[in-house]
Amino acid sequence: MAIHWLKSRFNAEVVTVTVNVGQEDDFSEIENRAYKLGVLKHYTIDARDDFANGPIASAIMLNALYEDKYPLGTALARPLIAEKVIEVARREGCDAIAHGSTSKGNDQVRFEEAIKAMAPDLTVIAPARIWGMDRKTEVEYARRNNIPIPEVHSRFSIDDNLWTRSIEGPELDDSMVEPPEDAFKWTINPSKVNESLKLEIEFKNGVPVAVNGEKMKLSELILALNRLVGSHGYGRVDHVENRVVGFKSREVYEAPAALTLIEAHRDLEKLIYTPIEYRFKRLMDQTWTDLIYQGLWHEPLRIELEEAAKAMNKWVTGVVKVTVRGGLMITGRSSPYASYSKEIADYVKGWYPSDEEARGFISMWTLHSLTAYRVRWGSGVS
Repeated sequence: MAIHWLKSRFNAEVVTVTVNVGQEDDFSEIENRAYKLGVLKHYTIDARDDFANGPIASAIMLNALYEDKYPLGTALARPLIAEKVIEVARREGCDAIAHGSTSKGNDQVRFEEAIKAMAPDLTVIAPARIWGMDRKTEVEYARRNNIPIPEVHSRFSIDDNLWTRSIEGPELDDSMVEPPEDAFKWTINPSKVNESLKLEIEFKNGVPVAVNGEKMKLSELILALNRLVGSHGYGRVDHVENRVVGFKSREVYEAPAALTLIEAHRDLEKLIYTPIEYRFKRLMDQTWTDLIYQGLWHEPLRIELEEAAKAMNKWVTGVVKVTVRGGLMITGRSSPYASYSKEIADYVKGWYPSDEEARGFISMWTLHSLTAYRVRWGSGVS
């Protein structure tokens, strides 16, 4: 419909672009519909490996879970989609870029931030913000102008890619309503899982490279885990999210691979990093994640945090054992760079400080706190 509207409103010659970041769409049908609506040219761009090896790899290294829940699937994809669209716009000599976001969503910020950064000379047009039509009016407009409307097989609005499947719909807007089972596609109901799935995930420099000894490129590894882990009932997210545009929204996602890989990666970091590194890294992770969600891909700190994360992740190499059955449990981990020492930690044969060493350590360790405590409340306060 936006194609017809752009041609009518601006007398525009329209070039359309579909960027494949792993969504389950019929790309041939999309192209055919575009040409039937009179576009000058249509591009379908396969960016799945770019998506996996770029934004997703960074999200794994930085344990990206917005508000401890959302693995950022849509937010990660938008800047890459904008980049690919800009490349086509330059090739075709376009003077404007149009996107389909409304004024109520986060994606308008993500798309337009990227366009302003990479192509500030191009005009941005957001038809759905301008025309002010609701869904009913849009359908009437389409019928009035003989625009074919794709057959809808679900009452839910779905946005999916390699990393997450986002589920929206009117019945989910009530934060107390349990999502119906037909909303889910990647995951089965945890109550129906009868046996456990055991996995060994191998990481190299912070990025997963193999599952159960089988080496795979990252995009294939993610697809494999979405299928395996989702079939064992793990990977659903249901939470209330603080949007960029000023209100809370109830969001439902499926992300079996994302949740598994982030949990495994974070566990491996804990094995390897010093306590100071680990706690500082958590601050980095949260800051980077907030920047991505908020549509600030070209904020310099995002780039700087990624460089720091790559430097820290050069030690994050090893294997994590995972058991999945409705939930996920880490059951083992190893790394050539582990700071963990069985010889020290062993309670039977391990290292023990002498009584004198222990007393000295306790005295020095508690001195700051106890001095302040006594000055403020005296030794008689419990």
